[in-house]
Amino acid sequence: MPPIRVLVVDDSVVIRRLVTGLLSEDPDIEVVGTAINGRAALQKLETLTPDLVTMDIEMPEMNGIEAVRAIRASGNRVPIVMFSTLTERGASATFDALSAGASDYVPKPANVGSVSRSMEQVRDALIPLIKSLVPRAGSRLSTPARATVGTTAAAAPSVVPPTPATRERRVPATGYRLLAVGSSTGGPEALFTVLTSLPPLPVPVVVVQHMPPVFTTQFAARLDRHCDYPVREATDGAVLAPGTVTIAPGDFHLVVERAGRDLVARLNQQPPENYCRPAVDVLFRSAAVAANGPVLGLVLTGMGQDGARGAQHLVDAGGSVLAQDRATSVVWGMPGAVASAGLAEQLLPLGQVAGEVRRRLAAIQTDDRGGEA
Repeated sequence: MPPIRVLVVDDSVVIRRLVTGLLSEDPDIEVVGTAINGRAALQKLETLTPDLVTMDIEMPEMNGIEAVRAIRASGNRVPIVMFSTLTERGASATFDALSAGASDYVPKPANVGSVSRSMEQVRDALIPLIKSLVPRAGSRLSTPARATVGTTAAAAPSVVPPTPATRERRVPATGYRLLAVGSSTGGPEALFTVLTSLPPLPVPVVVVQHMPPVFTTQFAARLDRHCDYPVREATDGAVLAPGTVTIAPGDFHLVVERAGRDLVARLNQQPPENYCRPAVDVLFRSAAVAANGPVLGLVLTGMGQDGARGAQHLVDAGGSVLAQDRATSVVWGMPGAVASAGLAEQLLPLGQVAGEVRRRLAAIQTDDRGGEA
């Protein structure tokens, strides 16, 4: 198979050289060109026709967000990976880029004075992500990346699963006690689509999105502004109440525990699972035990296989699992792993997820502490 053709866009000559050098070391990737800003990138897209673009956000003449909007407005669906600084401003700009149509992001090298360390950070985050966004049959996938904790690209490279079989569709007679959601690559916009389409639900909602610490704070705040119910970043010991959404903070596992009649959030920094912290498996596994009844699990777009083992725990405890379908997933690694294991009752296009969640939870009546009335 031909290598994955990448266009590197950044106004910093140091970053362009750094990224070009590390990508060129991989036999499955070829850097076919560089551009110093978004305007130059638009011109080179037409002549170079790359398979993927890496894009800085802050650039002169045309910044990365403006470039993404222009690329998508032209009808070009090439995957775009943003380089983002791990700051509040960087997080806000990154979400704007994702809303404009970027595929995902990786942390920008923070210490260009240490070239070897910078290369290691970018390589661990970027190469597995490129190979997930532009899969190649027979591609020589790199060994699983060391955990770049809290980043969406920290998971091991995705493996395209075989055609899955879905489980029998059923809603437990006792009703669901909790909605637990996991996502990674492409997840911020998928979650935004689903959660902003839902009314306040009769059960608590808990979410793991692979994301760095500052980003989860900003993401929760963004969702809170657009949803018709409270969305909060989890704090240790916080009660998980019906009608609220709680998001795992970056670099912390989110565990659901029972305290009397309440469900509460517990945070820890135990080792990463599936190269991730927070990890979906940790959330699902704990929810299956603590909920004291069936849990509705939802696995959205994401690279790797985080959530598949946890989904088995939810099913074994009498719960149900829904997964996003291949056609609407940015990367079908996580939902595909759940589906190929035969754990998904339905594979749903993103636009149908919220409706199915509403249908399954419509008949549930709960008290103010999350238990069934």
